[in-house]
Amino acid sequence: MTNAIAPYWVFVGTYTEAARAAGQPSEGIYVYQMDPASGTLTYVGSADPGPNPSFLAVHPSGRHIFAVSEVAERGGGVSAFAFDRATGKLAVLNQESAHGTTSCHISVDAAGKFALAANYGSGDVLVFPINADGTLRAASQIVDHAGLVPGAVAGTARAHSILLDATQRYALAADLGLDRIMIYQYDGATGTLTLNPNQPWVQAVQGAGPRHFDFHPNGRYVYLINELNATVTAFAWGAEHGTLTELQTLSTLPAGYAGGKSCADIHVSPDGRFLYGSNRGHDSLVTYAIDPATGRLALVGHTSTQGRTPRNFNLDPTGAFLFAANQDSNTIVTFRRDAATGTLTPTGQVINVPSPVCIKFLAAA
Repeated sequence: MTNAIAPYWVFVGTYTEAARAAGQPSEGIYVYQMDPASGTLTYVGSADPGPNPSFLAVHPSGRHIFAVSEVAERGGGVSAFAFDRATGKLAVLNQESAHGTTSCHISVDAAGKFALAANYGSGDVLVFPINADGTLRAASQIVDHAGLVPGAVAGTARAHSILLDATQRYALAADLGLDRIMIYQYDGATGTLTLNPNQPWVQAVQGAGPRHFDFHPNGRYVYLINELNATVTAFAWGAEHGTLTELQTLSTLPAGYAGGKSCADIHVSPDGRFLYGSNRGHDSLVTYAIDPATGRLALVGHTSTQGRTPRNFNLDPTGAFLFAANQDSNTIVTFRRDAATGTLTPTGQVINVPSPVCIKFLAAA
């Protein structure tokens, strides 16, 4: 890297089992370095903690990485890694049981004391204490979503993601099976989740399938992508009491489109001006402009991801580039983002990664 701007480390989680079944060599978690002037990704190395290290989280210190093992067998696993910011080397530290099936999401609190994970198959969320050396301890709390909702049938919950708000007082968890966003109070001292008495959940339209969500940088809005009915819902976020108020729901697809649909990921641009979501089936990224005064959305357009089945995607911390992970064409495609219009233009860089699922960034040392 010769440019004056410090580069970024880029981590890519993958589905190793699908890749290897298709005859693709898979290295597990891939590490790249990104040139922030051009968006170019340069391969550095990899680490293989076991099957399907799909979703990743970066510790606030930048010295540790965490990954779920997304497998159908009960137990699964959550792995901890040491990361050398000088060399880009990942080393496995330890793994703890996820006590459920199909672990699909993980995040870390701002203090770096606890990791929060979601099990899609068993419909629960978990809390893992993090030791000072970055290793994980056994789960200190497991919360069964179906058991919290009156009348919910056991086995119907599908916890898909869990994130803390900027105040670190509340955690939201999207549940595709229950069509709800669960709202928890979070005790950062003990890592304890307690259903929020002010508003325990917000109900989506039946069959919507809430999947992932993102907080606006101003802390006033939350944007949810619904996997099954291909919509995005904008909410006002009441940080004082942990409440969500729906503002609008829009389709993620072009008018008249009648093909397969399945949404995956959603991100607000770092400048807070635009929202992006991924469409599987249509194989596109939808772009909306965000009204800063109201949080409401206006459609900008759709951009082909230049591949099949866009799963996760992410914008680099400067917001200059967007990287789309095309799971079924085994590629990550780089787009340059116009900060004024929000539009995306392919840079021409396409890197081959077997069955990519998740992309995370970290500023280089």
